[in-house]
Amino acid sequence: MSQKTELPSLSGHRTKTRKRDEKKIYDPSGFRDFLVLELDKLINPDTGHVDLDQIFKFLDATGNKAEYDYKRYGEALLEIPIAGGLLAPGGCYVKDGDKETFTKACVFHDATDLERARAWDQVFIKVIRRYKYLEKMLADEMKKILVYLRGFTEENRTRLAYLTSLWVSSGLLPPNILPIVINEHQVKDSVALHFVLDILSTVKADKGAAAVITLLKKSSLDVKLEQLFPTNKRTQENIKNSLINAQLSDVVTFLANQENAGAKKDIQRTLRSSVSAEKPVKEIILELQRSSKKNCLQEAESVTMIWTAVMTAVEWNKKEDLVLEQALKHLKHYIPLFAAFTTAAKFEMVLLNKIQEFCYDNQDFFKCFNKIVLLFYKTEVLFEEVILKWYKDGHIPKGWTVFMDQMKKFIEWLEHAEAESESEEESDDE
Repeated sequence: MSQKTELPSLSGHRTKTRKRDEKKIYDPSGFRDFLVLELDKLINPDTGHVDLDQIFKFLDATGNKAEYDYKRYGEALLEIPIAGGLLAPGGCYVKDGDKETFTKACVFHDATDLERARAWDQVFIKVIRRYKYLEKMLADEMKKILVYLRGFTEENRTRLAYLTSLWVSSGLLPPNILPIVINEHQVKDSVALHFVLDILSTVKADKGAAAVITLLKKSSLDVKLEQLFPTNKRTQENIKNSLINAQLSDVVTFLANQENAGAKKDIQRTLRSSVSAEKPVKEIILELQRSSKKNCLQEAESVTMIWTAVMTAVEWNKKEDLVLEQALKHLKHYIPLFAAFTTAAKFEMVLLNKIQEFCYDNQDFFKCFNKIVLLFYKTEVLFEEVILKWYKDGHIPKGWTVFMDQMKKFIEWLEHAEAESESEEESDDE
């Protein structure tokens, strides 16, 4: 029976693990202790001044050391310069036994005003430029910090608001991160509300009122603003007063305009449905009058809405020679509706220009313009003074050359009739 040959052994030889295969120990507490210790060294012991230039140089250099890999310790790297230490759920510092480890070389303690917050902002920007992957980590970190607001002092929240406002304004943080502050435990004590108001006030002071409105839209807070208020305080009056007290009257105006625009859309939708459903014209008039009064709708806006509703409620004939007959018949039915809202010359002019715009934008109606105007003239919706004024200098540019030719004979007839009328009046006076 043959025996297997024994393989040679390397007794006494220690296999060396390749550097790339070495398992690095993840030690966030150790990284925190190192970071806190080094940041504390950058605080002047006599004045308490934090040297931000040295902080950037330290953070930049540390990122090049293998044992402090920012891809692994990014959370601590960002959290400590913001809050001063690692945060436990709820916003308190992570403890080692009974000991809290934190540094005052951070935003919470040092960003006492907007200018100082701006200096801290530059530190973060420069570090993130060097280590691009930290930008995504910053967004994730802020999602966590912004739900811990209740655990911070009012002073800490104000300083965090300074920095957050700079980040969302510059785009370093996506604005849609802000609604994360809306949760029950932060809303009931108005913590979330005051934090957001601080951000908006800071943006206004730094960038102006237009930037505040832009931020509201991009963050979707324009439609979620009332959710920042406790349930028993979600009244329009309370929201308005809170914004005014925060020097944000521009936001009050914006929200009022937004609400008005929403109401107009509802009115337009209802009006079109009524026309499509062929409701009695008298009923439509009453509905629109009530809605206009309730929402402070101008008569000029009502005229525009009526025209749009009437002309979009029909499927028009594709043949140009048949569409005129269809249009005149359809419009004739709604003459009382137009008449009810063209009670002054300026509203007649609005209607006339709306007809001009529609006929230009819808080529099948290009040759219908003068016939439609004639219908409204004969039914006393449009009067000769307005038509003559429109022809002279009240028209819009759209299709003017074509419509001018279409209206030429009618205008000449109106002018002649007007001259005859004046002549008759003079004869009567004699």
